[in-house]
Amino acid sequence: MTDNKKTDTEIKEKLVAINRITKVVKGGRRFGFAALVVVGNQKGSIGIGQGKSKQVPDAIKKATEVAKRNLIKIPLKEGRTLHHDVEGKNGSGRVFLRAAPAGTGIIAGGAIRSVCEVLGIQDVVAKSLGSANPHNVLKACVNGLKSQISPKILSAIRGKKISDIVLKREAK
Repeated sequence: MTDNKKTDTEIKEKLVAINRITKVVKGGRRFGFAALVVVGNQKGSIGIGQGKSKQVPDAIKKATEVAKRNLIKIPLKEGRTLHHDVEGKNGSGRVFLRAAPAGTGIIAGGAIRSVCEVLGIQDVVAKSLGSANPHNVLKACVNGLKSQISPKILSAIRGKKISDIVLKREAK
């Protein structure tokens, strides 16, 4: 039980969007809420979740639980930026994320900024192209981040040393 509380304290959650949903019934309108949440440990793990409920806090709680169950690991360069430029797509949402030198900060808007903050990325330049829908932008961002390959994985695939791959990248 202490292990579960320990992981909860180091996981950071960020609310990305709340939608109010209206259902028209015989007596009037019934309101519900849908929440979109991003969680991460700021060391390379991230999860996204969506929850619906009649009250906002319940919707956020449900979304957070879903996001914690769906955590994935993303490789980071020096624990602060991406290994290389990535492009992610989901539906009509396209996201372009570019690695940046130290001290740049997070230059991104809306949903992408939330993802970078909870993931632990400190230096990145990002642009959302196409859809502005937070659901599509979030999923496109996570798809792009999952598509990046670290030099460690690349060296294992090719059977080369990590130093050979890193040198070739920097020579470009």
